[in-house]
Amino acid sequence: MAVILLAVGISLGLYVLIYYNFIRGRQCKSDTSLKGKTVIVTGANVGIGKMTALDMANRGARVILACRVKETGEAAAYDIRRLSGNNQVLFMKLDLASIASIKSFCNTFLSSEPRLDILINNAGIEGKGKTEDGFNLVFGVNHLGHFLLTHLLLDRLKKCSPSRIVVVASRAYRKGRIDFKNLNPSGETWKECFQAYCDSKLANILYARELANRLHGTDVTCYSVHPGVVLTSLGRNLPYWLQVLLFPLAWLLLKTPVDGAQTSIYCAVQEGIEMYSGRYFADCQVQQVKPHARDDAVAKKLWEVSEDLLGLTK
Repeated sequence: MAVILLAVGISLGLYVLIYYNFIRGRQCKSDTSLKGKTVIVTGANVGIGKMTALDMANRGARVILACRVKETGEAAAYDIRRLSGNNQVLFMKLDLASIASIKSFCNTFLSSEPRLDILINNAGIEGKGKTEDGFNLVFGVNHLGHFLLTHLLLDRLKKCSPSRIVVVASRAYRKGRIDFKNLNPSGETWKECFQAYCDSKLANILYARELANRLHGTDVTCYSVHPGVVLTSLGRNLPYWLQVLLFPLAWLLLKTPVDGAQTSIYCAVQEGIEMYSGRYFADCQVQQVKPHARDDAVAKKLWEVSEDLLGLTK
């Protein structure tokens, strides 16, 4: 029995050593206060988004949890208010798979909230299906939904500058490609869904680059971030048998949502990074992306095509 306990203790010690040195990643050490500031975090009811929103609340910000599901959004707002002692944490319904919902959210927000200082485009999805408006679900939510949301809120961000936009991307962008002849794939197989996810994360990075170019000369800056490989509910749409198979391994080898939120928090509050607007951050530091993710011609065309798909050019 003693041998077993010793083995378990040694194993736990090794795991802690490995996690904190090789998995956890850097932590945001900024103590910037956000009192008097307003922050929107999309997908803030669970995972990285919830931990990001909790940090913003701990800094004294007024935090809007922009979530699709009312029950979990309101529960998350309650949890964050309780944990932070900050009562300025509110749920507002936002379904990024619906143009009508995005417009409704923005109308409600702009008519009720005088400020917007930080917009964190955190929500993401991986799965099959189409959006309410007929777009591939993954590309529609991860890229087009946030594109429209940011577009509709941009004037408020400019009026409250200096302000920031954080776009949660992923290292999966490396396998992404922007095929302008097929931006709306059927997404009927899991292989197609995975490719759509990678494509959407590449689109996130290209979008942040082009947005930074268009915001040049203003005091609004933007950053794309890779949170790391994090144990979240992102894979909730995977087949149940695959979730059961992968969970034990994921629990051991993936970051916690708190640690996964650190780079988003860093880009939202860290002073002195304005010169890196449009760049990609991982592990709380700026990193160079692969050539296909810094192609400004593709980024510009993607912007124009996105505007056209969303009816913003009419």
